[in-house]
Amino acid sequence: MRVTVCELGDEPNALARDWDGLVTHVKAERSELVLLPEMPFCSWFATTRRFDESVWQSAVASHDAWQTRLLELAPAVVLGTRPVNCDGQRLNEGFSWSQETGYTSAHHKYHLPNEAGFWEASWYQPGDGSFTPLKCADAVIGFEICTELWAMENARLYGKESVHLIVTPRATPKASLDKWLVGGRATAMISGAFSLSSNHSSTGRDALQLGGQGWIITPEGEVLGLTSHEQPFVTAKIELNAAEVAKTTYPRYVLLQ
Repeated sequence: MRVTVCELGDEPNALARDWDGLVTHVKAERSELVLLPEMPFCSWFATTRRFDESVWQSAVASHDAWQTRLLELAPAVVLGTRPVNCDGQRLNEGFSWSQETGYTSAHHKYHLPNEAGFWEASWYQPGDGSFTPLKCADAVIGFEICTELWAMENARLYGKESVHLIVTPRATPKASLDKWLVGGRATAMISGAFSLSSNHSSTGRDALQLGGQGWIITPEGEVLGLTSHEQPFVTAKIELNAAEVAKTTYPRYVLLQ
């Protein structure tokens, strides 16, 4: 399977520029699966502690509008997250999209930080805590949205569910890129699955600089590719059966019993 990760500009003009570049890259690389960052189709809004209804609804509307453009990435399956209003709750919803099946809700973010620059628990509610894999084409996939990467019990759970890929759409700062990459490698090695992540990239608003660096990591923790400002899109061919074999080897055959 040919998989693509990316970093997309956080500001509207940068997003429009990077989107065009991503579409061109996906077509040239014949990508079969594309992972977008966390809530990619608006600037990161959880920078203030006080909830603003108009900002939230604007983010929802922006994702509604951009959702129609996922077709530009077809025939690839597209994974990402978006803000939604659901049964009286505001949620950060992981989704899959394909030309054949359309939009499918896959997961609601459960672990929500609440600190400077990332006042997420002040902006939306946690999901129900379920981490249920979904089937996309030939791959079984698990979502760990941003902070959820650090709940390593979920990596073990997904390993027991025989996932091939764990995907982590992010909005994380430049200052902590090394730490997040360690988390991605650990997740892969615990679960025996490929770890994929895509991130926002920004020049910094209110001292918050979102750092990019999407990754593709093998079940053994090898980094196959990292995005950068100079190379914001990375594609690699992965063999799904490598995740199946990994679950029979150390330490997975101990952890996943």
